[in-house]
Amino acid sequence: MTPQPRQPHEDTVLLDRVGPAGRLGRITLNRPRAINALDHPMVRRMHAALTDWASADEVAAVLVTGAGERGLCAGGDIRAIRADALVGGHAAREFWRDEYLLNARIAAFPKPYVAIMDGVVMGGGVGISAHGDIRIVTERSAVAMPETGIGFVPDVGGTYLLSRAPGELGTHLALTAGTIGAADAILCGLADHFVPVERLPALLEALAAEDPADAVARHAEDAPAGELDERRGWIDVCYAADTVEEIVDRLLGSGEPAAKEAAELIEAKSPTSLKVTLAALRRARALGSLALVLDQEYRVSCASLGTDDLVEGIRAQVVDKDRNPRWSPATLAQVDVAEVEAFFAPLGERELGLGSGVSAG
Repeated sequence: MTPQPRQPHEDTVLLDRVGPAGRLGRITLNRPRAINALDHPMVRRMHAALTDWASADEVAAVLVTGAGERGLCAGGDIRAIRADALVGGHAAREFWRDEYLLNARIAAFPKPYVAIMDGVVMGGGVGISAHGDIRIVTERSAVAMPETGIGFVPDVGGTYLLSRAPGELGTHLALTAGTIGAADAILCGLADHFVPVERLPALLEALAAEDPADAVARHAEDAPAGELDERRGWIDVCYAADTVEEIVDRLLGSGEPAAKEAAELIEAKSPTSLKVTLAALRRARALGSLALVLDQEYRVSCASLGTDDLVEGIRAQVVDKDRNPRWSPATLAQVDVAEVEAFFAPLGERELGLGSGVSAG
């Protein structure tokens, strides 16, 4: 048989079967210069691989890694999302639809799904890792949901995960867009095990030959101490407030230097994104399932395409890189309840439909 020419996008997701009888399906995100940022073909290729391997008896587990040493995945290709938003946003809606279906597929995958969360793991990178069964962080891990800094709202099931973090840690991370290391990722429920970078080659070899839980148990150790556990006191008190304004006031009035820094981080973010994010987190706690939360996130993400802040936030952070976004509205006080509520409006025939089982794939 004559080999078929490889399509360009296939190089960005490498698929392999390793170990005895190809028992381990390995997915390698392969855009190292972009810290393996996800585009639409990559999402589709991952989903197709998982669909095939779910029913392949010889595949016992799946492993997801990122090429290069900078990180597993820096998130979605936000430059492309901005460009599409400027011309109507149709492609972005389709990308998010398939990305969220992939997140749901990972969460429901019938075999052990192992993610190596080494280096940068942000936004969409969290979506393809933190919904898995065995989530491994290292001393290089930098985990974040940074959406409020670009005029967006945590998605890819991020509001589901963060709403279930202990106390108000998830609210703190969502509003500040803060980056955390290994111990704090484990504390917040975004990861499970710490494995030093120097042990990763041996771990990967073991994963190809034995039960993933056994392999990880032999290579994992306690993570170096994080920062969030000792800050739980003021975090839980300050972020329990009902509004972003009150959260900021509590942070500024707490007398804790770290709380003041958190308030300053929040005040630099998109006021609209902050209010929608807080509402999304509170609603996610009550929804009860990842499927229903992904449905909600899809509504919010589609609504974000019609705002000025998403385009402006991406411009300021990654296009012009002046780090000086001009948010509209410019203050929390100018964002009214009706504006926030509009982000959660049903989409009719365009609903994602995971909660009803329509789009489960």
